[in-house]
Amino acid sequence: MKTSTLNVEGMSCNHCVMAIKKTVGAIQGVESVDVNLEGGTVVAQHGDGVNMEQLKEAIQGAGYDVKS
Repeated sequence: MKTSTLNVEGMSCNHCVMAIKKTVGAIQGVESVDVNLEGGTVVAQHGDGVNMEQLKEAIQGAGYDVKS
């Protein structure tokens, strides 16, 4: 199991949290998603078949900016 942490801008409320959890959680191989509004981070636990680019694309697709 791997852990990936992404810095995300544009999250401001529980709706943002739920949107990101739903989108990232839908990726096959993602086991859990934790969103920290204050810290602006998204932490995903996932298998080896999931890469950082997939996570970034899912978050950007939900309308949020991923910082490098």
